[in-house]
Parts: sequence; C-alpha cells; structure tokens
Amino acid sequence: MSRSKVLDRKEAIKRIDNFIAAHDDWRGETMAQIRKIIHEVAPEVIEDWKYMGSPFWSHEGILGHGNIFKAKVKLTLHHGARLPDPNGLFNASLGASQSRAIDIFEGDEIDLAALKTLLRAAMDYNATHNVKKSKGSRDI
Repeated sequence: MSRSKVLDRKEAIKRIDNFIAAHDDWRGETMAQIRKIIHEVAPEVIEDWKYMGSPFWSHEGILGHGNIFKAKVKLTLHHGARLPDPNGLFNASLGASQSRAIDIFEGDEIDLAALKTLLRAAMDYNATHNVKKSKGSRDI
C-alpha cells in the first residue's frame, strides 16, 4: 500500500473524529454512537470524508453518510429505498428514489438492534448488486 493511501486513511479518520468532537453535545454523542454501531456491524468498513464535510461509510460500495444539523443528526443509507425496514426506522427522504434517511432528534433513542439489521441489509444489498465501489479510506 502506498504511503499516500495510508495518509489518506488517517486523514479521513481524523476528520471524522474532529467532526464528532466539534459537536460536544447530544449530536456528537449520537454521531459517535452511529459510527460505533457501523464499525460493530462492519469491522472492515471504509471511512471517508466527502462532499464538503460529511463522514461516509462504505462496504462493497457506499453504505451511507452522516450529517449533524442544528436540531438533528441524520444518517442516510445510500440504497435505503431498496432495503426492508420492518421496524420503521426510516423517517426522512421517504420520497427519494434511491436513498432513505433516519433523522434523530434530541431525546430520541436509537433502536440498536433495528439499526444493526438495517445496516446488515445495506451490506447485503451492496454485496449482491453491482454498486459503485468506494475508492475512499479504510479504517486502519
């Protein structure tokens, strides 16, 4: 592996760490929890920093990305419109043709088991469909 790839990996991880740390309230805690869950479900997940400052996670293609807003934390799953959501976690971007999102507001509790199931479904979707593969940074 080239030295520049290692630096890219470390830089993406550092940017995500700093992004979370810059939000020293419930929003940062929530994004950190989401990130931890993603790593539990997909230990080999690729982390990247894209599109003017958003953490992205990929596994056999883009899984999704996170955003922090003034009053919410958003997790968008790239192929969410094609995923089963038996627990009704998706509550945003429901009209989008490809993605679906989960908006989390202060005081909301994340259904960890349901989120893990949804993330596994996203990984399965990527593995069984011809989705664009990430060229991003892998957690090292």
